[in-house]
Amino acid sequence: MSMKDEAGLGLAICWIQLALVSAFEDNCPLRPIRKSRKSLRWTRELELLRREVRRLFNRCRARNDSHNWELYREAQRRYRKEVRKASRETWRSFVSSVNDLPRAARIHRALSRDSKIKLCSLVAPSGLCTQSEGETLDLLLATQFPESICAEGGVLPASACRTKCLDWQVAVRIVTYRRAEWVIDSFAPYKSPGVDGIFPALLQEGREILIPYLIKIFHACLATGYVPTARRQVKIVFIPKPGTNSYCGPKDFRPICLT
Repeated sequence: MSMKDEAGLGLAICWIQLALVSAFEDNCPLRPIRKSRKSLRWTRELELLRREVRRLFNRCRARNDSHNWELYREAQRRYRKEVRKASRETWRSFVSSVNDLPRAARIHRALSRDSKIKLCSLVAPSGLCTQSEGETLDLLLATQFPESICAEGGVLPASACRTKCLDWQVAVRIVTYRRAEWVIDSFAPYKSPGVDGIFPALLQEGREILIPYLIKIFHACLATGYVPTARRQVKIVFIPKPGTNSYCGPKDFRPICLT
């Protein structure tokens, strides 16, 4: 596959993206999350209480008298109380085991997230409210990226991809296998993916196969001075700023860029 022009570069990147995403989806299908007893410290006492509740419930169904139903409800209350107690102890044990900053920060973000805060209609500086999702996004982009412009197409002319032998030699010296491997390993495995749907763990697991192809793409990008359109696309997510009293203005949200 020739990568000395923009068409070849774009085709090579799309081929790697398709191969990674297809392999991931074929080998790691989505599965529903089921709660299990592993989420708490399951003990023999809890197991005995559970069996007692089940035994009393079966007796109530067979005899159907008020005395047995009262015994069943009392046993059920006692069982639920012990389950809540075990859950609290498991949570305390888990929190006590967190001894590094990244894990603590993830837990803090998960606990402080407010599901009630949603990006909807915002108030523009003129005092008018946005009437649609498109207007809301346009207002956020204009506020957070005031100097940005909308570019149509984005394809460079073929003359921009004319290279010299010296350009390729410099690119080969800059991008090496060890440097590419170091960059891939420097990412956190499960950081949020960008538009292409590729997160770092896919690159890390397939580094031995992928790095030779990635090096060729990097060499071609450096030598030609051209970055394919697929690599210039980013996904911007606007998240609410913590500690804000209201979330009705565009400055109450901050953008994060996923590439």
